[in-house]
Amino acid sequence: MTTVAAVTPPAKRRRTDGGKEIAIIEGLPDHVSEICLSLVCSPSLLAAVCTRWRRLVYSPEFPPFSSLYALFVDSNSDPARVNPAIRFMCFDPVSSKWDPLPPPPPDPPLHRILYRHPSYISFNFPIQCVSAAGKLVLIAGSNRELSPAISHPLIFDPIYSTWTSGPPFESPRRWCATGACGGVVYVASGVGSQFSSTVAKSIEKLDLTDHNRSNWQKLREMRDSRFSREAIDAVGWRRKLLMVNVKGDAIKEGAIYDVVNDDWEAMPEEMAAGWRGPVAAMEEEALYSVDERNGTVRIYNEEEREWREVTVVEGGEQMLKGAQQVTAVAGKLCVVTVDGRILVVDVMAEPAKIWTVENPQGLEPVSVHVLPRMSRPDIS
Repeated sequence: MTTVAAVTPPAKRRRTDGGKEIAIIEGLPDHVSEICLSLVCSPSLLAAVCTRWRRLVYSPEFPPFSSLYALFVDSNSDPARVNPAIRFMCFDPVSSKWDPLPPPPPDPPLHRILYRHPSYISFNFPIQCVSAAGKLVLIAGSNRELSPAISHPLIFDPIYSTWTSGPPFESPRRWCATGACGGVVYVASGVGSQFSSTVAKSIEKLDLTDHNRSNWQKLREMRDSRFSREAIDAVGWRRKLLMVNVKGDAIKEGAIYDVVNDDWEAMPEEMAAGWRGPVAAMEEEALYSVDERNGTVRIYNEEEREWREVTVVEGGEQMLKGAQQVTAVAGKLCVVTVDGRILVVDVMAEPAKIWTVENPQGLEPVSVHVLPRMSRPDIS
């Protein structure tokens, strides 16, 4: 794993303007100024004051605010002939615009990851990403030969705006279950170049919080191979990983992996029955689902073993129909719909408010994630 050089301690830094040293706040050491300004809750207010403060807000040393990251594909390419290009973008809430991420390492080449194939006009091939420990991780996809396109993960660290290549998978795979819990990335089931029951029942993990990490670690096998049919989100919830074997409104089988005891258990029928679309856990505690067919938002009550509806603004359920992917952070759900929209649902409001984040021109979202903002040394 590539390592990132240590950052110079804040107290020793001084900004310069034409060779002249400039303090963040006149009369105060920089490290004291940073402590004072970090207490301001609005980064957009700080960024509007002056260039010095705007540069500080986007520096690695300043507490980062949250931003929306998305994997996009070109929407203007002909699906019958061209596999669309893949792009990673970040929505900056301060400037209210999308910025591209730095180019990832050349291996694996992103243009070889399949999203559309001329023989499967009505089907989009999954490209699987997860967010863990404040990082974005590209995990799995298919190539044109319908084999795994990714032999090792690509990991983006927004604090340093850098990509690194993770250790190679024990078994490269696609159409797998991918998720994170407590800063650890998990990959389960799926298929390789050909179906293998060994791969279909396997699970491995990579701890992104361990800076000495070097290899994926094999874990206790799944009880069967029924989770290799589709690309599935494994949802981290209360020190467990939750997963079902198919997407949408079909009848499902669910499994729960206990990350503490390295063991599997069956998912309660009541929990699996409410899994009618994408599901995400808010801070790995509150479990939310968005019904793919009718747009209903629900929250899971563990004590009663039931899903309860969340009231949304009038017309909100219509907007959320066709939900394909969801992430949950800080009281909000970020949803990607089948018609290529990104919606934000404030579930802390009563009724829940919904608004749209405009896509970059000519791009179609595949998945969204919430991570710390990118460091911007070039900001002015």
